[in-house]
Amino acid sequence: MSRLLRSGAIISAMTMISRILGLIRDMVVARYFPVDGATDAFFVAFKIPNLLRRFFAEGAFALAFVPILSEYKEKQSRAALRDLIDYVAGTLGLILLLISAIGMMAAPFLVEVFAPGFSQQAEARPELAAEMLRITFPYILFISLAGLVGGILNTFGKFAIPALTPALLNVVMIAFAIWGSPYFDEPIMALAWGVFVAGLVQFLFQIPSLMRLGLLPRFKVRRAHEGVKRVMRLMLPALFGSSVAQLNLVINTIIASFLAVGSISWLYYSDRFVELPLAIFGVALGTVILPKLSSDHAKADAQQFRSTMDWALRLALLISIPATLGLMLLAEPILAAVMMYGEFKWSDVEMSALSLMTYAFGLPAFILVKVLAPGFYSRQDTKTPVKIGIISIFANMLLNLLIVLPWYYAGWVGAHAGLALATALAAYVNAGLLFRILYKEGIFAAQGGWLKHLARIALASVVMCGLVWLVSPQAGWWQTATSAGRLSVLAGLIALSVVSYFISLRLTGVSFKQMLGR
Repeated sequence: MSRLLRSGAIISAMTMISRILGLIRDMVVARYFPVDGATDAFFVAFKIPNLLRRFFAEGAFALAFVPILSEYKEKQSRAALRDLIDYVAGTLGLILLLISAIGMMAAPFLVEVFAPGFSQQAEARPELAAEMLRITFPYILFISLAGLVGGILNTFGKFAIPALTPALLNVVMIAFAIWGSPYFDEPIMALAWGVFVAGLVQFLFQIPSLMRLGLLPRFKVRRAHEGVKRVMRLMLPALFGSSVAQLNLVINTIIASFLAVGSISWLYYSDRFVELPLAIFGVALGTVILPKLSSDHAKADAQQFRSTMDWALRLALLISIPATLGLMLLAEPILAAVMMYGEFKWSDVEMSALSLMTYAFGLPAFILVKVLAPGFYSRQDTKTPVKIGIISIFANMLLNLLIVLPWYYAGWVGAHAGLALATALAAYVNAGLLFRILYKEGIFAAQGGWLKHLARIALASVVMCGLVWLVSPQAGWWQTATSAGRLSVLAGLIALSVVSYFISLRLTGVSFKQMLGR
């Protein structure tokens, strides 16, 4: 597992760079653009192609393409491998070009579908959202091609460049926000153009690495290609199954458009902080184990398959449980230190913190889904996650009714936090059902020591939370402290959390190798 660990560490490090830049991007957006109808309009215009990105680039396409590509790599000739890449690239490119054209033409309709509540809010800007969506929609074409290139590089063990690529989105958007916004009558339009340019930059950035492998795709289209048909058969159900959490977030956006103005933005900012550990650990683990599990399945090595799954699950819980508690405990300090500049007020901190705490509750489940789903996709089973995904979506809808509606009719401005809680609970439904089937069918079999592993994590987490709670300043301090003071204290609290957690683990008898699941 040491090779997987090194690959995971590379992805985590590159993702950390990207996510730090993402936080800086959000700080810049919060500083230059107030939370109002215009920012809500941008987040809707950004969410739609971003959702499709997760469907195609990070979700269904990667989960369908990488197992087939790994099989060709293990069993077919170099010429057959190149042929597969050429025809998959051509087919994917053509489909996404058509989707982008349709999306640009149907922008007003899509805004109405994804944010129907805009029509009932005086401060909402549906026409601005549609205008920006026409600019941002081609992002799905560029970023999906970048995802194709990244899938090829990952299959050949080249993880660093694909993991670093998302950072370019943040760099470009920061540049457009600071230096581009003064040139627009509607300053927030600069962010939409930043998204467009960033997609193209992310695709081109990976091309030199692919050329060094001698696998630069020549875009070809042939429906009868056997490999393409297999990828498409796996991809169609995976479009739904791999993106359940994202569909739940779309449902949240639709409902949030009926809530208080700013709800969409508060949910966006809180989701960004949950995405940080999810991307650094969950996505990294899922990315490195998918080619490994696919290879194990192609070799019919069931024992190694189970061992890889067990290692990933242990490491996922070791990280996700303390990360969840830390985010819930430090929700207001994090938002105050990172986001409370310029137009982002303390009231925005309080509202965003409510949804951050409820989103964070679901972090272990979000990460477990990233680890458990490859157990199916690596075996080219895309139907089972789809069935579970349908159950999860209906659970999310039911939970929204049970949680959000009473808060909404009670007139509570923090009703958006109920949307985040419903998404978190639905994620546990998703993860629980995935695990149950893997275990029941013998695909996964737990190795020894799990109860002791969980008990040690629980004890170390309690120690960590107790120490952080004792030394954290009260809310009043965060409102009046300087920016440097807030950042310094937050950094100290995070350092205390990490150090106290791992020292506590070590005192319970867990060695460094055991912490890494080795």
